[in-house]
Amino acid sequence: MQRFETVGHARPVALVQPGTDLTAPLAPSVAVEANVTGTSPVSLSLVSGEVTLTGTYDGTLGLTVTTGSRTTRHQSRRSSHPEAPVTTVGLALTGTHLSVLTREGGAPDSGWTVRGRLDLLDRVDTRDEAWLAGLVHHVTGTVGEVRAGAFGQLGLRDLRVVSHADGSPWREDGPDGEHVLLTATSAGPGFFDTAHTSVWSLDPRTLALEHRSDLFFRRPDRPGVFGDHASHLLRDTRGDHSRWLLTTSTWGDFDKSAPDASVGVTLAETRVDLTRGRHVLDTRALALPTTGLRSVGVWDPHLVRTDEGWLVAYVSARRFFRFHPVLAGGPSLDDLTLLGAASDRRATEGPVLARLDGADGRWQVLASDGRDGRAGQRRRYPVLDLHPDLPADRRLAEVGALDAPYPANIPWPTLLEEDDGWLMIGFDGRPHGGRLVGYGSHGRVVFARAPR
Repeated sequence: MQRFETVGHARPVALVQPGTDLTAPLAPSVAVEANVTGTSPVSLSLVSGEVTLTGTYDGTLGLTVTTGSRTTRHQSRRSSHPEAPVTTVGLALTGTHLSVLTREGGAPDSGWTVRGRLDLLDRVDTRDEAWLAGLVHHVTGTVGEVRAGAFGQLGLRDLRVVSHADGSPWREDGPDGEHVLLTATSAGPGFFDTAHTSVWSLDPRTLALEHRSDLFFRRPDRPGVFGDHASHLLRDTRGDHSRWLLTTSTWGDFDKSAPDASVGVTLAETRVDLTRGRHVLDTRALALPTTGLRSVGVWDPHLVRTDEGWLVAYVSARRFFRFHPVLAGGPSLDDLTLLGAASDRRATEGPVLARLDGADGRWQVLASDGRDGRAGQRRRYPVLDLHPDLPADRRLAEVGALDAPYPANIPWPTLLEEDDGWLMIGFDGRPHGGRLVGYGSHGRVVFARAPR
């Protein structure tokens, strides 16, 4: 395969997802924004039952939380003061986190800056479906246009091609030719628990991205709606029956400090079209084998069905955060056996099953070596294949590497085969939203091409 060269970037940012409203929100992923037109104080509130969540702007930015008879006020000492005239104030609820944000400086497309953020985990069960169903918004002050609806994204990461079960990309006719669909992690104003899964349309010629849907999940072991992500969506067709299968990593409430901290993979099955709209899906646990491995969690699933059954590539962590790729297979998704692992790696994730030029039709595993890997295993895209003569925990061994630019963070090596070559759809670690966001808003999409 020839060298990949970067050909474009994209970063769709939206606090309120266009075309949505705040009528009976399905998930704790909502936002309100208002254009500032005067000098009077502005407040934006989300209200349900005895809970009122408010963001205020009166020269500085702050948050107020009322739960029953208790009211608390919160203000960041360093970030609450805007650095330029405020044009828009926003309030976002993402998972258990409440954020107040600003657009500043007069430019209508200026970026969002988080000016206050608070974890509501000990105050409000924001994932409760009954509480969400009663959620409404209120805005006071001298404002112009007000927009309220589903939270959008501060960036995209963890991009995968939506596929048929045989691994071929799901394609749809667009006004100017065929488009492919991608799943992505829509980054929120914080770490894992502020993000969610989304679906996007990509025009491979122009590299234009268009938002299509947002997906949220019910877990089999606990109540509520979760913004789990790092997903793979595929269309499984057998005879006259077709269904969507969606495998997802349970990052939506991950807490590394918890004594039982873990991440798993869930499976949702439905005939409902998940490529448009906004959906909450019932899931069940997908048991991904870690036989012979020391494992505290698995994530990043990617599936293909072959003539012999299913192949599933994923990541296993021996501890947080030391992780490596694994490959399993079996006649059904409920009967998988570990085929091999690459336990010699310690910062490698984003596995993708692919058939590359010169691989004689074999499925291989592409992956991404992060900067914390061992010497020789950093900032690169290894190609892994099974070596039956090696021990199971080392059987998934490197046979080569993609020659491609490696941006910051751990970009997944998602490939789309085209008539004249390959398109790589990755991402980098560039943040959005200011210092209060911290890690997690990374997600500028990076495109690269390689000719035949």
